[in-house]
Amino acid sequence: MFRVPAFFLHLSQLLYHVLECVGVNAWVVERRRHTFSHMEAVEDVYDHLAGRDQTTFYFGSQSEGTTSPGLQSDTDMLFTDNDVNIMYTWADWQQGKKNYLMVRDEDTPPQHYMLQWIRSDVPRPVTYTDDRDFVTDSKGRVFYSNLAVVRMGVAQWGDAHRRHGPSNSWGEDWDFVSAFHCNTLPPEIMIWFTKMQNGYWPSKVTLQAARTCPLFIVPDGHHGSINEAIQWRITPNLIERLLMFSLNMVQIKCLAVLKMLNKQEFIKYILCEKCKLTSFHGKTALFFTMKRTHPEVWTKCRLIECIVRCLETILDFLDKGKCPHFIVEGADLFDGKLCRRCQLSLVRAIRKMIQDDMHVLFHIHSDDLGQQLMTLPHEVRPCPDNDLNAGICGKLAKDMFIQYLSRLRNVCSRLCNNEAADVYTSLNNEINILESLAGGAITTQYHKNYIKFIVKSLMSVRVSVISSSCMQTGQPLPRNIWMLYGESLNTDVASSKLKLASMHYCRGEFRKAASVLNEVELDLDDSVQPVCGCGIVPAYDDLSKTFGEHTVLNESHEQLTKKLACCVRFLREEKFCAPQFMWCEMYRAVGDDVDHRDDNKRDWMDWAEVDARPFLLYLQYLTYRGLGVRHRQLDAFNGIEDIVTSIDELNQLYHGETVLNLFAHCCELEDDLQGALDAYNLSLHHRHRNNAANWHKRRLKRMLNI
Repeated sequence: MFRVPAFFLHLSQLLYHVLECVGVNAWVVERRRHTFSHMEAVEDVYDHLAGRDQTTFYFGSQSEGTTSPGLQSDTDMLFTDNDVNIMYTWADWQQGKKNYLMVRDEDTPPQHYMLQWIRSDVPRPVTYTDDRDFVTDSKGRVFYSNLAVVRMGVAQWGDAHRRHGPSNSWGEDWDFVSAFHCNTLPPEIMIWFTKMQNGYWPSKVTLQAARTCPLFIVPDGHHGSINEAIQWRITPNLIERLLMFSLNMVQIKCLAVLKMLNKQEFIKYILCEKCKLTSFHGKTALFFTMKRTHPEVWTKCRLIECIVRCLETILDFLDKGKCPHFIVEGADLFDGKLCRRCQLSLVRAIRKMIQDDMHVLFHIHSDDLGQQLMTLPHEVRPCPDNDLNAGICGKLAKDMFIQYLSRLRNVCSRLCNNEAADVYTSLNNEINILESLAGGAITTQYHKNYIKFIVKSLMSVRVSVISSSCMQTGQPLPRNIWMLYGESLNTDVASSKLKLASMHYCRGEFRKAASVLNEVELDLDDSVQPVCGCGIVPAYDDLSKTFGEHTVLNESHEQLTKKLACCVRFLREEKFCAPQFMWCEMYRAVGDDVDHRDDNKRDWMDWAEVDARPFLLYLQYLTYRGLGVRHRQLDAFNGIEDIVTSIDELNQLYHGETVLNLFAHCCELEDDLQGALDAYNLSLHHRHRNNAANWHKRRLKRMLNI
């Protein structure tokens, strides 16, 4: 057993403090879990509205809170198709479902099964198919191939498609896993509940909760197996997440350090190209260490001792040449990951770490942890409110609302493409469904928060559609229109109010428009963070420091909403509530531009979308022009000019080309036609295709006889 040096007590406290300051603290951990629970709820609501029987889960370091900015952890999403029935026995068969029977042969590796296709009308196997997603073996059994999921990924992302085990993605930041829910826990999972009766951890309460967690089967065959293409791996993700949520901060920090050590260059150097030691190996070592270690050991002043205990567990695995799965009986996590030569090399490296009294901690590069350990004073205090933690909390809040807006965009796109009903009817139906959903089975606060947001957002679209229709036909606005506008305001700090101001302007009610614009101007201070759900990432994706500080001080969902400025959106059905110049944004395609739109662009490029702050200035310019207040008109012009002439500010815009077009229109109204042409050219530099500047430039050239 490792001898604990006396200086470990003080060093453990320093390490604990440094980890607090780099984002591994109770405050940020809670925020991460809160954020991803919200995002799961967003997906639940959206899938319900879209009529999909699907459930989405977030897994991994980001959602567990066991990461730091320096670790650059990706985000793992798992989608399960609830229309598929996975049978462990024939008693699990369900009529009308896509049924697959979990099958194992003598040579099937542990943790893996093959999925035999079973008919949906009677409980009998399918005996023939020419579908390439299925494979028929020598016994006439038809199995579902895991390559079917890969083909779907390739079809969706093309050359950008990447596969890592069961996950598919288009880049490094996100991993998407398609899975099926197993109705019955197989024996290799059930035995775990018996084995866990003895040990310090997990608790009986946690074990009882784990029995209700769904189990998934994912498209991942055993490396090198002759049947790899038709093998699927069982994965107890939700049980693992439940276990992670039961950890205290010392255990979470311990795992974070294990991940940082794994990222050290000398670890990568001693591993061959095909081998890797993963963060899941570290998590498994932590689990086994916790099971046999008394809870009194897991304290702040013994943090480094706990890390060493976990390293000794890894050493034990490496010496034996096998890393058992903590939950799945018989599975070896080294199989296909680490060859014996690399295992022995790791044994020598880890033993040296321990023998050197963990001096390796001073050389950790992630988050400059080693450097901070060497420079800290002897007396330290917790610092969960420093700039880094504020930045983490701010980014989490921003990402959550981008998810809100992204799904809102998808809903609007679906409603606009509904040939069975007009947009107004579709909006009413959608709002009714959401209000029914809020009072039904979905009762978590996360679901209610999103439902409240999306209902208000759809109400904002609906009242704008009503107003636009009345203005188009010359009819008076309904008597209850102002009540409807009142119910739809405050989706965020600016966008719904700017649409109200725009409607007033289009009706020639300049003073009313100015009053609303003045209110928005006061609210749009430095603590407000712009967000957009169109899938656009600005060249300079800045996060307001003040906004980050606000998210640390106030985690109220309502308060955060007041510090976010969503982009302003006008559907074609709302166009009479938008300045006439912006109508061209709804018909921006020239020639074959439509063929050059990806899935995200197809959702919004038939609408007018613009960042809130520049649109405020543009509306102020038009409104004060209408009122004849020249000095306020020029203030607005100078404000929007400052944005488009500053490279930093322009690169922070989500819809920079539209803002440039609006500025060009202001130049035209100022009789500066050359300035307008320059602005249109710059707009086309930002986005050459699907840009209304193509129309405006042609028009302006005719005016200038160029």
